[in-house]
This record gives sequence, C-alpha cells and structure tokens, in this order.
Amino acid sequence: MSTPVHDDPLSRERAHLAASRSALRAMREDVESLDITDVTANWVNAAVLESQIEDRIKALADLSDTPLFFGRLDYLHAPGAEQAEGADGERFYIGRRHVHDADGDPMVIDWRAPVSQPFYRASKKDPLDVGLRRRFGYTGGELTAYEDEHLSDPAEAAATSKLLQREIERPRVGPMRDIVATIQPEQDEIVRAGLAGSVCVQGGPGTGKTAVGLHRVAYLLYAHRERLARTGTLVIGPNKSFLHYIEQVLPALGELTVRQATVDDLVAHVEVRGTDDAAAAVIKGDARMAEVLRRALYSHVTPPTEGVVVVRGSRRWRVAAYELEDIVRELLARDIRYGAAREALPQRIAHAVLVQMERAGEAPDDRVQNAVARNAAVKAAVKAVWPQVDPAKLVLRLLTDADFLAEHAEGILSEDERKAILWVRPARSVRSARWSPADAVLIDEATDLIERTHSLGHVVLDEAQDLSPMQYRAVGRRCTTGSATVLGDLAQGTTPWATRSWEEALGHLGKDDAVIEELTAGFRVPTDVITYASRLLPYIAPGLTPVASIRENPGFFEVRAVDAGTADVVAACRELLSREGSVGLIAADARVPELADALTAAGIGHLGPGEETTRATRLTLVPASLAKGLEYDYVVLDEPRAVVDAEPDERTGLRRLYVCLTRAVSGLLVTHATDLPAQLTAA
Repeated sequence: MSTPVHDDPLSRERAHLAASRSALRAMREDVESLDITDVTANWVNAAVLESQIEDRIKALADLSDTPLFFGRLDYLHAPGAEQAEGADGERFYIGRRHVHDADGDPMVIDWRAPVSQPFYRASKKDPLDVGLRRRFGYTGGELTAYEDEHLSDPAEAAATSKLLQREIERPRVGPMRDIVATIQPEQDEIVRAGLAGSVCVQGGPGTGKTAVGLHRVAYLLYAHRERLARTGTLVIGPNKSFLHYIEQVLPALGELTVRQATVDDLVAHVEVRGTDDAAAAVIKGDARMAEVLRRALYSHVTPPTEGVVVVRGSRRWRVAAYELEDIVRELLARDIRYGAAREALPQRIAHAVLVQMERAGEAPDDRVQNAVARNAAVKAAVKAVWPQVDPAKLVLRLLTDADFLAEHAEGILSEDERKAILWVRPARSVRSARWSPADAVLIDEATDLIERTHSLGHVVLDEAQDLSPMQYRAVGRRCTTGSATVLGDLAQGTTPWATRSWEEALGHLGKDDAVIEELTAGFRVPTDVITYASRLLPYIAPGLTPVASIRENPGFFEVRAVDAGTADVVAACRELLSREGSVGLIAADARVPELADALTAAGIGHLGPGEETTRATRLTLVPASLAKGLEYDYVVLDEPRAVVDAEPDERTGLRRLYVCLTRAVSGLLVTHATDLPAQLTAA
C-alpha cells in the first residue's frame, strides 16, 4: 500500500522542489515579458536597461543538475527584531538564490540572507532558536534523500551528517563547483565578514580557502550590491588554467559581473616576450625598486633657470625664476602624482600672472586664467621644467643605462644587484624590447607614479603566497579605497620570491590592518594523503599548523615503486579511471611530453589543465608547475624526485611537491622509479 503524499516527508519535499522550480520559471518569464518601449527616454537608456534585463534573466536560470535548495530551517519561536523574517513555527528552505511565489511569499531563501545564517552556524551548544535543520541529498538534480538534526536533542545534534560528508566527497567532473551546501561555521564567519575590512586567509590544502573567497564575493555583492556595482569587484588567480577552473562558481550563484584576471593581465602595458633568471626576478620584484623608480621619475623635474613672460595684448607679465621655483618646490612637497602635478603647474603659473593683473587694476576671471595656462610661453616653461615621461621608456632606460640606474639606485641596490638586472643587449625601443613579467610590474609601478590607478570596491587575491612585493603593490593599487580578501598557503609558495609571512605581504599590499584567519580543518584531502604530505611541512613551513582532515573516509592512498619508463604510470592511470570521477596525472614539466605520447599510444584520451573534463574524457595531464589550485578525485603523481629537482632549490622543490601531493580529493597513487625524497621517508 503506497503512502499518501501528505504523509511522506520525501514526497512533500519533492513537491516543494517542483513548486519552487515552477515559481522560478514564472519569475524568469515575468522578466522576459517586460516591455521597456515606453519607459526609456533614449536609445542609451534602452540599451542599459536591456543589458540589465538580460543579466537578470541569466541570474534566474534554473540549472537542472544543480539543487535549487539544499537545506531547511524550522524555527522554534518567532525571532526577535533582528530576525524579523521569521515567525513562530515558520520554516525556511535555504538555496542558491531567492525564489518567491505569485503572491511574493518566499519559497526559497538566498543562502546569503541573515535568516539563512543559522543553517551554517547553529550547533547543539548554540542552536540559534533552530529546532530542526534538514539537509537534502540529490542525485542528478533529483531530490533523493533528507537528513534531520534536532538541535534541541544533544545526542542527535552531535551526530556527523552523512549527507554533508557525501556532498564533500562527491566525485567531480568539470570545473569547480560552489560549496553553499557544505560551508562550515569557521568558513561562514569569513564569508560574511564586512566589506569595510580586509581579510587574509591562511589555509592548507583542502581547507576550502578558494571557495571561501569566491563565496565571500557572492555574499558581499548580495549585502552591498549598489556600492559594488559602482566600484567593481575582481578575482585574481595565479594563471589562466586556474581561472578557467573556478569561472563557473559565481555564475552558478547568480553573480555575473565579477571580473577575473591574473596579475599579468593587470599590468599588461607592454607585450611580454622575455624571461628573467631567478636572481634578476627577485631583485626586480623587491619593494626597493619602487623607490628607484620614484627617484628616476622625479629626476626629470628640472629647477627653472629663467622666468616666464606672458604677452597679452600690449601688456607683458613676468613670473620670475624664483617664483617659478617656489611653485615647483611646493608641488613637489605636496607628494601628488607626477602627472597631476604637471597638469597643475600651468594653472599655478597662470594664477601668479592673474595676481599681477589684479594688482594692476584688472579684473580677470577663470577664462583668462585658462587662456594664460595655454599660452605658448607657459607651455614651453612647463615642458622644460616638468616634462612628460612615458613609464615604459623610464623603465627601459633604467634597465639599459648603467649610469642612470646607478645614479637613482645609489644606497638602495648594490653594484652586483644593479648588474643582475641590467640587460645584456639593450633594446632600441619600447616596442622591440623583450619585456619580462617582472618588467611589466615595474612599468605598472611607474604608471601609477604618474597617474593614479583606478581603485575597485573589493579584490580577491588567490594563491597570494607566490607574489613578489612589487606584485603585491600592483594588486594593492587596485583596491586602495576598497578592501581585499587574500587567500593562500605559505607552505605552497613555489617562487623564489614567495612571501615569508602574511604580515609582510599585507604591508606591501597596503592592508596592514587586515585580519589574518587560519583554516586548519581539511574537507577535501583524505586523511592518509594529507598525513603523508604533511611530512614535508617541517622542511618547507615549520611554523604552520598541519591540516587535520575531518573526512571519515580515509581515502585511497598508495606509494608504488615502478620500473623506469612510462608503462607502469599509464597502467596506474587506467586503474584509477576504472573508478568514478576525475583523474589527474601530475608530473614534472619535463616529463609531460613523454607521458602525453604514452597515453596517446595506449588509447587513453587526456586533456590539459584548464580544459573541461567530460564523462568520456576524465584524465587531465598536469605539469607540476600548473597544479596549484586544481583538484581531482584521483591523482597519479609521477616521480616525486623529478618534481623536486626541477626547481632552482630544494626548498622550492619540496614546496612544489607538497602542492602536487595534495590535489587529490578521494585517492592518491604515487609512482616512482627513482628514490623518493628523503623528507618523505624520514617519518
């Protein structure tokens, strides 16, 4: 005998899901049917409104394989004034976006709303007036299970959520997905931190720091939408592959306006075609270079040797050299941008002329002052005293003219350091120069010294531990009047200039007052895998707390000695492909071409980092240098010793190995024909 729908909780929840999807569809249709013919004054307003409507339609998309809601809260009592949405006995379905019915009553509450917060924060110690928290399980977008926590019952509330564990461990194919259903209390505190303050998150592998940063953007856009719509938001990642991997998270949450970029994108004033050796890159990335650039730029300001004579009609007005010198000295003392001071100089000279006119009995107005400022004699004086400077040409001269560099780096860079950054073959022009990534950052610094960089409302900087001080300054310029969320792991710093402490990094960023939070609970990496990888921590970041996995499933883990060559590695990939989920084959960069040929010869299709996996092609071949930030259900790590040896020094190599060891969500198989690094076998 079948159970009536009204007596079957699962059926009732499925009915609510169907009704909610129908309501969302109606909301979308309402927007699609809007007629703006009679409400726009001109074609510009119409175009803007049409764009806003298109964005709204996209934001209301119902993704069939993505649960519309993932939880439910049943309150015990009517919340106080601070939770006016609630009422006695009222329940709220928590989901990715707000959905209301035809009468405007909520059917799904946005996870970012204040009334949703207890879904993440309520506990047996502090139930936040929640009587029941229900989690839902889905299969292919269909609601198939639910799990209840009666928070007033300590025994039941203490139980581990099976659905939560299942969602965390669910196999993944394709790009990174959101974690709104699995946000933990310590993560939620960071996500909901206010817009005014900056936050730095130190998080080991699998602690969810990237997801926290992206969800923080989504929350801030919800809580401060008008302000951030004016000032803008930006997510900065380490490389294009990483950005491609995360690019669907915010759109899945209904946020379509967040720009994503790398640091190289931000400073792309010139075409980068060259590279630096490690020594030169470290010096160019040192914060001391900012002062060298400032000195070199302001060396172009030349003290006036003669006055300015302005002819107007039959009268001649003279600004003496000493007066001109006073004006220049005052502008220099104001410490404003070089370009702003240069624009102010002709107006200051013109003002001095107007003072003389007034003393002579004339009554000049602003039009006269502007005319004087445009006078040929004034222009010539400005050009001689405060000439225009092209930032790229300034950097080019510093890197090619030994005397110019020595003059302005005196007391800042040693002779050996100056020699290290001087180009062996000077370029003829900015266009023909083989600029390196570090050179582009120097040009960006010089550009900002001349003209202020536009500041955004909020910037998220991921994998921040790999930035140089000058790169931090470049990012900081993009949020001087806004706030930042800095994400990283000191143990995963794999550049020669990797930051030594977050306090130092935040100082270069201009966010000394940022709150530093540490995430140590591991949700993504299995216990056995993170325990093995943590053997490296005493050698690469001795002060950091090891990640403690909270996964009940210890995961698959094996270290396997293999014969030299590629046959056993290919066999390991085939073995893991027999399991459900994505597989990553990570290897030292030099090994990648050989492994690619071997996979192809074996008939195993594979992709490169950043390419989207499908159910037909689930294997990604990843150079170790691009593994950071990526995750796969299963990983084959080829030849750890080769990963370490590929780096310029052992510490950087071990850090690179730590990154590669911690990319697996469900299982790791380490294959090696040569001896493992001693640091892995010492424990």
